[in-house]
Amino acid sequence: MRRHPFVSESHEGSPAFEWIVLGVVACCTLLAVLRHQMAATIIISVAAIVLGLLRIILRQRSPWKVRSVGFDAFISICWGIGLLSTFFSVCLLL
Repeated sequence: MRRHPFVSESHEGSPAFEWIVLGVVACCTLLAVLRHQMAATIIISVAAIVLGLLRIILRQRSPWKVRSVGFDAFISICWGIGLLSTFFSVCLLL
C-alpha cells in the first residue's frame, strides 16, 4: 500500500509564522497602492531572501516549510533577487 504524500499538512510549518508573512505581503500591497513601489519591492524581496536563509539555517525546525529545504531556499532566495533585479532594471529603462 502506498502512502499519500503530505502537502500543507498540520505538521508542516507554523501558522503564526505564515500569518506574519501574510502581514508583510499585505503591508507591501498597501505601500504599492499608495505609490511607494520601491519600498514595497525592497521589503518583499528582503522578506523572501530572509525566508530562504531561515529555511537553510533552521532546516527541519524552520517555521516556513513547503517542500524540501533546497527547493524552499532556492525559490525564496531566487525570487527575492529576481524581483529586485527586475524592478531596478525597469527603473533604469524609464
